[in-house]
Amino acid sequence: MKDKLIEEFEDILELEGESIQAEDNFREYDNWDSIAALSVMAFLDSEFNFSIKAEDFKEINTINELIALMNKNA
Repeated sequence: MKDKLIEEFEDILELEGESIQAEDNFREYDNWDSIAALSVMAFLDSEFNFSIKAEDFKEINTINELIALMNKNA
């Protein structure tokens, strides 16, 4: 799951030649915006059948936090 999420975040954030770490605050990346957030939320729903409310997603800052939330609600 972690590898898929990292790969998707790298695609959404258009990180050419860079990589994101699971503990990085993805909101600090230059390409992070509301469209990126919606893209991640849509990916979670389609790939993992995990639906998250926008207000809950606003509290998530790292991929590790996202994984913990997904595992908690599994």
